[in-house]
Amino acid sequence: MPNFTRITKFNLTEFSEIQELQTVCGVFFLVMYLEILMSNFLIITLITLDLKLQTPMYFFLKNLSLLDIFLMSVSIPSFFVNSITHINSISILGCAFQIFFMTSFSASETVILTAMSYDRYIAICCPLHYELIMSSCTCVLMMCVSWATGLLFGILYIDGMFSMNFCGSNVILQFFCDVPSLLRISCSKTPVVIYASLGLGMFLGMSCFICVVISYFYIFSTVMKIPTTKGQSKAFATCIPHLTVFTIFIATACFVYLKPPSKSPSVADKLFSVLYTVLPPALNPVIYSLRNNDIKCALRRLQKILCT
Repeated sequence: MPNFTRITKFNLTEFSEIQELQTVCGVFFLVMYLEILMSNFLIITLITLDLKLQTPMYFFLKNLSLLDIFLMSVSIPSFFVNSITHINSISILGCAFQIFFMTSFSASETVILTAMSYDRYIAICCPLHYELIMSSCTCVLMMCVSWATGLLFGILYIDGMFSMNFCGSNVILQFFCDVPSLLRISCSKTPVVIYASLGLGMFLGMSCFICVVISYFYIFSTVMKIPTTKGQSKAFATCIPHLTVFTIFIATACFVYLKPPSKSPSVADKLFSVLYTVLPPALNPVIYSLRNNDIKCALRRLQKILCT
């Protein structure tokens, strides 16, 4: 029988073999993390405190910012610590927590972004019934469904991944634990629950993508029928930020998880792994604040209150 050594911990891949450069990368991503943290917390604070932002669109935006904070906090702080200490090992329990939270928050964010497209569809295509359809109960229900979906996927993935045995190489070709990397180093047959989880993940992603495409098909068809250019610009101004955020999130996720696996990841692979966790949380506050007059006005009102 083959002599296998059971793995008790994993080694994560560094960005650079040069320790000084790895430290610089860690400090750079820490600065980015703190900036993104403050900008998303600012949006959450504005939406929570300003009475004029108590609408379904901003309710979903607040939850999106909260999910961005959670998603980014799973991998970036540990990456910074590993870069400073140059200790890249992670325990099996720590790896399990990373997979659980990354999967949960990613699935929840996908559902939230889909709910936001439905909100824009109702607002533009059915404006007379908007308050009736997008009631407080409906928004809370959608939010609960998104968080419950994320929790379900997290449990499924963690149950499937850690019912397998890991032996031989313990090197994970990522700077955080993810499912494809663990499947590469598993020495046991992939359990049915993993295939079911991967299938459900693909189904969720495709379903949300199709729903968003259908929503924006009807949105653009309705907007093009608006007789005035000003009316069209106003309608597009509420849709373009969300469509941009959704496209960035899906594009980076597809590049990370749908590309063919490689034994030695390139610099581009590592870069896109970072972009998947950092880029959407970094761009969401910029996209929604710089192009949104309501957020700008709420910020000015908050500044006046703080100054007085």
